[in-house]
Amino acid sequence: MTFSLRGFLRHLTAGTRSDAPGRLGEFLRAQGAYVAQKSVLDYCRVKAGRHEQKLFAEPDFQAALKHCRWQVYFGALADVTALAEAWLRPHAVEREAALAEALARLHDAALASETPPPEEAGTAATFSIRSHLAALQLAPPHRSHEMPLLAEAPLFATLPIHPENRTGESASIRGALRFLIVSTQQEMERRFAAAPLAAALSDHSS
Repeated sequence: MTFSLRGFLRHLTAGTRSDAPGRLGEFLRAQGAYVAQKSVLDYCRVKAGRHEQKLFAEPDFQAALKHCRWQVYFGALADVTALAEAWLRPHAVEREAALAEALARLHDAALASETPPPEEAGTAATFSIRSHLAALQLAPPHRSHEMPLLAEAPLFATLPIHPENRTGESASIRGALRFLIVSTQQEMERRFAAAPLAAALSDHSS
């Protein structure tokens, strides 16, 4: 998985707001990876402090870090897809199911473009983005500051910092993840035109 995304994300901001489903798919893939990268690496670097170089060079830590980033990526990609669904749904009245299917296909395409190692593939195989979006559509759209985050559980479960060394820091870890999701919402609103994008997605989902 490629995590050097700053230049690519900057490229996506060029020009007027887009209504192209393909561009949204690129955005979801990039933001899912970015959220995973920032939420995991920033915390680990802060905890490592002046021992960062030594810690990050340890093979066992690298293996644990890779596992964490993949697991959080699966959740983060689902979260940014759900974020797009909530933002676009008011512009797809009576076409909600078609919108969800189109977004699910973008989610699937993002996963297909980033082949996980065999030991991580099981998580992606057992998760259904379609079921997740369908469940979310049973309630009014969530805003970015209140939507449930699938990335949160794997982040806490797989962070390569022992839980004893994270005592009292759960709120800050959650807050950092939430900040990235809220920032993703703001970027999406800046880069895309909601009404025509929702129409393009829901009209071409079949």
